[in-house]
Amino acid sequence: MLDTIIPEKSVPQKAFRSFEGLADTTFVRLADFSDGFAYDLRYATSNNFLKEKVYDCAECYTRVKTAKALLVANKEFKTKGVRIKFFDCYRPNSVQYKMWEIVPNPQYVADPKKGSIHNKGGAVDITLETLDGEELDMGTDFDFFGKKAYHDNTDLPQEILDNRKLLKGTMERHGFWGIRTEWWHYNLGTASNDKIANFKWPCDE
Repeated sequence: MLDTIIPEKSVPQKAFRSFEGLADTTFVRLADFSDGFAYDLRYATSNNFLKEKVYDCAECYTRVKTAKALLVANKEFKTKGVRIKFFDCYRPNSVQYKMWEIVPNPQYVADPKKGSIHNKGGAVDITLETLDGEELDMGTDFDFFGKKAYHDNTDLPQEILDNRKLLKGTMERHGFWGIRTEWWHYNLGTASNDKIANFKWPCDE
């Protein structure tokens, strides 16, 4: 009697979307193009400085050109054993108004009439984590408003300074620039002139 050979089941690889045919200004969901990122989208929870949930569901959308730059940056980060973890991505202008109602202070929330680069799909709030999911120590939590979060504050342990340098240096090499007071915030240089948007992503019921 012949032994029955049971063929091994092959695990189907996830198919990701392609950027082919998409304009640079099109809004896309980052998870449709890669599973190499991590997410902790704080404004879809009450774990943020507003103490309120302002997104209906946790999704990370950006414009195509921002997504392309993030993918290339993340590829470099992975060669160093880390990956990008997102706290916030594109933010509809209606949510900016909601945030302004809660905290109407331009020191903490961009005036929705002028808008933020988050409203243009060209800004991200990020940190780094190891490929095993352990966050690198950046010295403060996301949305900590104080000198400890400033890029030019060097009065911090060397490990924290090195982690911030890795984040900033890599992002800058791929077309992003930071702001002095927030180690987590990065704008894509070519996004400044894009229009403020109010595109709202779908949420599963």
